[in-house]
Amino acid sequence: MTEFWLISAPGEKTCQQTWDKLMVATTRTNNLSTNNKFNIPDLKVGTLDVLVGLSDELAKLDTFVESVVKKVAQYMADVLEDSRDKVQENLLANGVDLVTYVTRFQWDMAKYPIKQSLKNISEIISKQVTQIDNDLKARASAYNNLKGNLQNLERKNAGSLMTRSLADIVKKEDFVLDSEYLITMLVVVPKTSYADWQKTYETLAEMVVPRSTKLLFEDSDSGLFSVTLFRKAVDDFKHKARENKFTVRDFQYNEEEMKADKEEMTRLSTDKKKQFGPLVRWLKVNFSEAFIAWIHIKALRVFVESVLRYGLPVNFQAMLLQPNKKNMKKLREVLYDLYKHLDSSAAIIDASMDIPGLNLSQQEYYPYVYYKIDCNLLDFKV
Repeated sequence: MTEFWLISAPGEKTCQQTWDKLMVATTRTNNLSTNNKFNIPDLKVGTLDVLVGLSDELAKLDTFVESVVKKVAQYMADVLEDSRDKVQENLLANGVDLVTYVTRFQWDMAKYPIKQSLKNISEIISKQVTQIDNDLKARASAYNNLKGNLQNLERKNAGSLMTRSLADIVKKEDFVLDSEYLITMLVVVPKTSYADWQKTYETLAEMVVPRSTKLLFEDSDSGLFSVTLFRKAVDDFKHKARENKFTVRDFQYNEEEMKADKEEMTRLSTDKKKQFGPLVRWLKVNFSEAFIAWIHIKALRVFVESVLRYGLPVNFQAMLLQPNKKNMKKLREVLYDLYKHLDSSAAIIDASMDIPGLNLSQQEYYPYVYYKIDCNLLDFKV
């Protein structure tokens, strides 16, 4: 299970008592969840007005930062193409896996100094993650263009003989070149029609050079034959070939053009390899930064919401629960029984219940402060 419930409840006589009560209720006899204390430092409270405004801003910031974290993770999966199973081992926060980071969360005093106001800390995070988002867009755009151009060229060199580039199949000696009268044509013949081709190609038009056909290349369905004829018979030959279900490819042997195509492919392939390493490193570093910022926002939200709900002086215990998948419903009920006295109006209301006129802005409401953290950030299962 990569899902965590970050909750807080007011301190009883001490915060330790709040923690002990939760442990007894959820782990002692029934193994409903694995729990960790979630350490939030003594942040500056500020005024009530600021806290109320900040509560809304942090909700928006939480959504934005989560979307950036997911974008970076998903792009890492796209960039690692064939080694998608390696994605998870690259998605680390501070060098450890995400579950370890969340369960052992420590506030980063250097990045987010707690002497600053809550608003300032949220602005530092907002600026930092907006920068990561902008950088990701620029880097992804450059790399995707390169990858797209390379794929287009690779596509030209693959596929059926009807459509693929013939440049890497044919050689100079397959053609009559620089002749005023003669020209070499390339014809795609289905494998089932080889005998028909050999029988009829000399008679498809006047002025076809006898015994001039040669099989140059085969794929699973057809073969590529060369045939030499007089230039003036080209149109007639094309017409008759089409009637017999032979496909004449429009191809002129041009060494310069073919060389330029090959060089372009080599250049793009080299550029892609050159950019790959630095891009993956950037994604790893900035995934870590964005994920760490995201968990700090969760900490800020718990702090702000706990002060707004439970009042001053600051006295609450933040706790991180990792629910046992089979017992999630039961865990909700136990938590409700434990904390229902905090808010008599808070019957368990779930966001999936559609109650007319009641807008919960897609966030479940419980008598305790609750935020979900899901560490599975990818669309596919790794």
